[in-house]
Amino acid sequence: MFLCGPTFFFISWLGSFKLVLYSFGQGPLSAHPPLSLSHFISTACLPIKIKRNQEDTSEQTPKKPQKSPRDYAPRVFLLLITIKAYDYKANLHPLLTTSIYAYYIFFWLELLLGVAASLARTLVGAELEPQFDDPHYATSVQDFWGKRWNLMVSSILRPTVYHPSRAIFSRVVPVRWVSVPAVFITFVVSGIMHEIIFYYLGRLTPTWEVTWFFVIQGVWVAIEIVLKKTIGRRFTPIPVLSRGLTLLFVIFTSFWLFFPPFLRLNPFARGCREVMAFAGVFKHGHLISPDEYSCPYF
Repeated sequence: MFLCGPTFFFISWLGSFKLVLYSFGQGPLSAHPPLSLSHFISTACLPIKIKRNQEDTSEQTPKKPQKSPRDYAPRVFLLLITIKAYDYKANLHPLLTTSIYAYYIFFWLELLLGVAASLARTLVGAELEPQFDDPHYATSVQDFWGKRWNLMVSSILRPTVYHPSRAIFSRVVPVRWVSVPAVFITFVVSGIMHEIIFYYLGRLTPTWEVTWFFVIQGVWVAIEIVLKKTIGRRFTPIPVLSRGLTLLFVIFTSFWLFFPPFLRLNPFARGCREVMAFAGVFKHGHLISPDEYSCPYF
C-alpha cells in the first residue's frame, strides 16, 4: 500500500498528466525560461507546484504564511484521541467509527502531501503553492473541490480535462452553459482515476462506487453553477449555513460511496503490517512478508 498508492497517485496519474501537458507546451513542466533539471524532475514526480515570478506576485497579493509544526499540533492531538477511541470500537456507533477512519485518511493524506512538499522544497529550494486551503471553510461544493481540497489534483485536471472539454462542448452548447458539461466530465475522469487507485491498493474487482461518488459531486457542482448563473445574485446564503450544508453533503456522500470500498481494502491493518515488516528488516536482517505479521492495533 505504501508503495503502490503514492506511486500511482504521484507518477502514473499526476506525472503522466503533466507530461501530456508538457508535450503541448503547457502545464507546470513547461516554463520560460525552462526549468532546471532538479525542478523538472521534482515537479514531474511529486504533487507540487512551484510558484512562478515570486517577486512580482508577492507585491500584488499578500503571501499566505507557511504552516509551522505548531499548526499541526491540534490535528496530532485529535489523531491521538481517535487512536485511543478505536480501542472502544465495539461500543461505538458505526457512523462514529467511520468518522474516525475518515479522519485517519485525511490526516495521512495531508501528511503524505506535506512530506512530499517538504522534500521538494529541500531539493529545489523554491516556494511551493499550497496543497490545501482550509477545506472546512468551503462555502459550496464547487468551492470545496475547485479551490480548497487537494489543489494539486484540481490544478492538473483543469488544463488536461476541463479546458479541452470546454473547447469541445462550446461547439454545441451556448457559452453561458458550456462549463456545466465540462465540469461533469472532469469529475468523471477524477472518479475513474480514484477507482484505479483503489484497485492498485487492494487488487479487488472494482465496484465503481468511488466513480459514482465523483459523478454525484459533478452533478451537484453542475447544479450549483446553474443556480449561481440564474438566481445567484438574488440569493446568497449566510457563510455559516453554506459551510455547514457543504460539509454535510460531502460527508454524507463520502460515508455512502467513498469510505465503504476503501474500508473493504482493510487499509489500516495492512498498513500496520507493512510498517511492522519494514521495521523487521532492521531487526531480523531480511525482509519478511507483511502477511506473516499480526497488527495489534487494527
